[in-house]
Amino acid sequence: MGFLLKKIDHIQLAAPKGCEEAAREFFSGILGLTEVEKPEELKKRGGVWFEFGTFQLHIGVEEPFSPAKKAHPAFAIENIEALKKHLSKKDVPYTEDNNLPGASRIHVNDPFGNRLEFLEWD
Repeated sequence: MGFLLKKIDHIQLAAPKGCEEAAREFFSGILGLTEVEKPEELKKRGGVWFEFGTFQLHIGVEEPFSPAKKAHPAFAIENIEALKKHLSKKDVPYTEDNNLPGASRIHVNDPFGNRLEFLEWD
């Protein structure tokens, strides 16, 4: 084929116009991701970018906006019980899902209704 897929560079989730502060509050304030500055040319499009580990999560403006209810990123985490307690303290609802053998996982909606999965392998 002549090419090689190396890794996922970033994940993009859509959000409505004016989403930036709510995105910062949720992804940085609650989940602890670090905001990264967007390139100057892309700033005018709106949205906000975050990073964690070697990955980036981009929140991009889409009009008209429709949240992703089924398609979702899945984040492998350490200590899912601590995450559940943290989300409860922050009044962020989650749904437990025990249908994946060997994993503890929950689903959360971001402030815009996009589905997020968090899982910890046994």
